[in-house]
Amino acid sequence: MNDLIQQFDEVSFTYTYFLIDPSTKEAVIIDPVDTKLNNLINFINEKQIKIKYVLETHAHADHITSAGNLCKMTGATAATPAHCNISNADIQLTDGQELTFGNNQVIKAIHTPGHTAGSMSFLWNDKVFTGDTLLINGCGRTDFQSGSNSDLYHSVTEKLFKLPEDTIVLPGHDYHGKKQSTIGDEKRNNARLAGKSLDEFTHIMDNLDLPKPKLIDQAVPANLTLGLVSHAAE
Repeated sequence: MNDLIQQFDEVSFTYTYFLIDPSTKEAVIIDPVDTKLNNLINFINEKQIKIKYVLETHAHADHITSAGNLCKMTGATAATPAHCNISNADIQLTDGQELTFGNNQVIKAIHTPGHTAGSMSFLWNDKVFTGDTLLINGCGRTDFQSGSNSDLYHSVTEKLFKLPEDTIVLPGHDYHGKKQSTIGDEKRNNARLAGKSLDEFTHIMDNLDLPKPKLIDQAVPANLTLGLVSHAAE
């Protein structure tokens, strides 16, 4: 069994990740989507894996998480960034905190604010799951949810870009069919960040003129309760 499974939501262009320890079949899920809940449960049952943790990189604005329901259905523990104020998560992750699963598998939380104040990336072996902080040839927007150009710039240039260049970048979204990159590739080629000063980056971000996410008014409140508010209202 592969130790990493990447799944894709075609509506929100979200990547959900399974990190699986092959020797014990204990696993972690990162950023699950509510509309894919049945698919996720079917995959868990089919592969006979045990979910230990469900992780969120931040409180998403473009989709609702299935984290709360996954925890209810599998007995997993929810772990979310402390600064996101997701009050019903059992573990409030802080910068540098480590979680273990399987046979000595270690995930390290890296607080990478900017897209949101609480945004977090997760380092696992030679892979970093960057959520919306660092995308392939881009980055998350900074114009809502306590976003900050300077925070995101420093999170990427002073934290993520300090990782080894061959570290595999696994983003929270991709809108062009790309599945992964590397820290080295992003340092050299990222259109918003590579070789840019903070002033140049700020100018780019302040002129994106992006539409408001369609689901933001429903998604953010729901995601602050691990998606359980949404399902309770159905």
